[in-house]
Amino acid sequence: QVQLVDSWGGLVQAGGSLRLSCAASGRTSSNYAMEWFRQAPVKGREFVAAIAWSGSSTYYADSVKGRFTISRDNAKNTVYLQMNRLIPEDTAVYYCAAARVVVDNIRGVTFWGKGTLVTVSS
Repeated sequence: QVQLVDSWGGLVQAGGSLRLSCAASGRTSSNYAMEWFRQAPVKGREFVAAIAWSGSSTYYADSVKGRFTISRDNAKNTVYLQMNRLIPEDTAVYYCAAARVVVDNIRGVTFWGKGTLVTVSS
């Protein structure tokens, strides 16, 4: 079992930056690919970014590529999402997730965090 605790999100102006973190607990948490998904109002949950368990490979949705960076610190069992040049369309609840292999859809996720709201004002 892996427990995921998302950090607080927040309100930021367009063009600004925000860093999310997610602390994982569980004896094998470092063996999982770690991911971020998001869900905007009246939309489905969508893939944002993923990082392999080793940290050697990262993957991004086209909508965030070049603006967001995912990273992990296995010694601290923590994954981060650095979000730069935020736009109002990035407003959503962001969910940390763990998967046995890197996936880009919710069906492949094994564990979910509870989510944190990020609001980008124009």
